[in-house]
Amino acid sequence: MSSGRSFRSVPAFFVAAVFSLLVFTGSTRAESTVVNIIDAWGRQVSVPAEVNHVICSGPGCLRYLVYLQGVDLVVGVDDMEKSRSQFDARPYFLAHPKLQNKPLFGEFRGHDNPELIVNLEPRPDVIFKTYGEMGYDPEELQAKTGIPVVVLNYGNLTYRRKEMYEAISLMGRVAGRSDRAREVIGFFDRTIEDLRQRTATVPVEKRPTCYVGGIAHKGPHGFPSTEPSYPPFVFTNARHVVLDGKKGENRLQQVTVSREKILEWDPEYIFVDLSTLQAGKEAGALDQLKNETYYQVLSAVREGKVYGVLPFNWYTTNYGSVLANAYFVGKVLYPERFEDVDAVGKADEIYEFLVGGRVFEELNGFFENLAFTRIDLDTCNESN
Repeated sequence: MSSGRSFRSVPAFFVAAVFSLLVFTGSTRAESTVVNIIDAWGRQVSVPAEVNHVICSGPGCLRYLVYLQGVDLVVGVDDMEKSRSQFDARPYFLAHPKLQNKPLFGEFRGHDNPELIVNLEPRPDVIFKTYGEMGYDPEELQAKTGIPVVVLNYGNLTYRRKEMYEAISLMGRVAGRSDRAREVIGFFDRTIEDLRQRTATVPVEKRPTCYVGGIAHKGPHGFPSTEPSYPPFVFTNARHVVLDGKKGENRLQQVTVSREKILEWDPEYIFVDLSTLQAGKEAGALDQLKNETYYQVLSAVREGKVYGVLPFNWYTTNYGSVLANAYFVGKVLYPERFEDVDAVGKADEIYEFLVGGRVFEELNGFFENLAFTRIDLDTCNESN
């Protein structure tokens, strides 16, 4: 297994070519067949041709395995999957709560414990790892455990979709879930295309302006926290005031904007990411909109056009919630184009396909049942 960080820039599409190379050692094919693959860091990694047991290290890694219907392969989890707080916005976990009963192999964000890993029973055949720069170094982890570590680029659904699909495809091939990987990729493509087609012909001047506040990033934030290229806005061709008329390729990350700019933009519609409820009184977006006189002049506040959307950035991106939010956003902004859509029903349809459970009601319950509703700021009560 040769590796080197100098190879990290090697495109993952080489995986398909290298994957066909089978290396046989020993006398028995069933016992010793391995496959050489190229992971997202450009490392050649030898993995068993048949994988029965795995662990997933790093933000979002286990989510991808759930998408691939590979829960039965999991033999251990990090401490994120052990925790259960007042809030939880991970649909994959809500659909599979028994994951928290699996043995512990390390801390969240990739801080693995080699000793715990080698003592897992059964022993993992492969360790999948997202965000390889975070936590325990993949090469050192592989050397200390003797277990092949496959690094994946998590990607995203907007400007790094190719990387995301490569990760799903590679995990699917290693885990024996290639057919399911193709189904998942096809589902994302069809859903995004449906959203695009519904809104593509709306003239720009007839697209209402909007803003999303309270976006989470490694914790909760208040109303000025936003994401310029908020995916539900991108997929519905919405006019996010932060990015209106500008290119958004490099603006996907969370940013904090000034109150003065928000007032200057004066969006017609406001969406609030309900992860902000974790911030508690005064610091949360809903409390700020309700009590800070600075925001009372906003047209959307005065006209009651404030809406709740599901948190999506929870142990990195929950793509089912991204797509569900996009249908709700579309229904609010272009009701005639989404007349046939029931936002809650659509959310559960998405969750059922991706994670195997209709979890919207449980998920919404963590956030005061404010998702996919018009929020009355006079009566809403933020959590402490």
